[in-house]
Amino acid sequence: MMPQPVRNADMRRANPRTSSAPRRRLALILGGGALALGLALASLLAPQRETQAAESQTKVILNGEAVAVHFNDGDSFRVLTGDFKDTKARLFGYNTLESYGPVHQWGSWTAHELYVIAKMGTYNARDGVWECETDGATDTYGRILVWCPKLAESQIRGGYAHVMSIDDNPGKPELIAAQREAVTKRRGIWAHGVPDFVLTSLHSKEEDVDGKGTYNRLVSSVDGHSVKWRHNTRYAECDRVCQYRYSVDGAVIDELLPVAKSDAEIGAFLRPLSDADARSVLYDFAEYRHINRKIPEDQRKALDALLNEWAKAGKFGAQQRSEGSCMIHAPFKRRFGGGKAECLK
Repeated sequence: MMPQPVRNADMRRANPRTSSAPRRRLALILGGGALALGLALASLLAPQRETQAAESQTKVILNGEAVAVHFNDGDSFRVLTGDFKDTKARLFGYNTLESYGPVHQWGSWTAHELYVIAKMGTYNARDGVWECETDGATDTYGRILVWCPKLAESQIRGGYAHVMSIDDNPGKPELIAAQREAVTKRRGIWAHGVPDFVLTSLHSKEEDVDGKGTYNRLVSSVDGHSVKWRHNTRYAECDRVCQYRYSVDGAVIDELLPVAKSDAEIGAFLRPLSDADARSVLYDFAEYRHINRKIPEDQRKALDALLNEWAKAGKFGAQQRSEGSCMIHAPFKRRFGGGKAECLK
């Protein structure tokens, strides 16, 4: 059962150029940062001028070679000099929020406040000299994958980013530790809510051009592992899409476990597991409506369909639904330039 998108008219919005509240709250959250970041914040909250600044350059030591790069956001750059000149790079191990517009929202944050923090992640990346390495491997967008350990830790510890892997595996232990500190101290993106999963990307049904299916990415705020939220929904421009958390009664799951393991279809997936692991599969599905890592990835879609039928039949008991992490959908061609979607302006 897929959550339905909410039209943008229902989204709370605050204009950081005209409202002083976001300025005051962000100033408190980021007040201990470097002067350069404070000046960057001021420029983001000030009225925009129709001028074009020169492209910023940051020094990076890439595979031992000092090169100039341009950080277009907090987790990617374009190489301007050296052996990888004109190559686009994606930094792995962490993720900053999207900076093309106010699209993220959770807790008591407004989307515009998280948008400013995403921009702060860009300035934090630009404000340093970073040692990085790459073996030349690329992601699905053709960008080289680059590891910058000190930058990754700085972004995460400061609350400008979160740990992320693209599969079931947790992030690097040192990054998880840095994030745990940021969450405990309520830094940056964690200051006004800590969702169990951060919704990092949305993909509408029409983007499935190869027939492999469509999914949105959810990333655990505990260890950074990714969950593919598979769906068949066609999103309209500026739809607000949320991942939901459902209340769960542990006693209901305890009663359901033997029934599930003896079920002709569901039992085939659960019987190979210990009772504890099988219970975690049922509990996590009841809470998040996705299949956890105890089930092999190639079996999750089938089990998801079966457990969704149980959910529709009310077998997980009376459940209350609450919003987790949300995003605004904007097609790629409507994210930049003069043709930006209205909700990004």
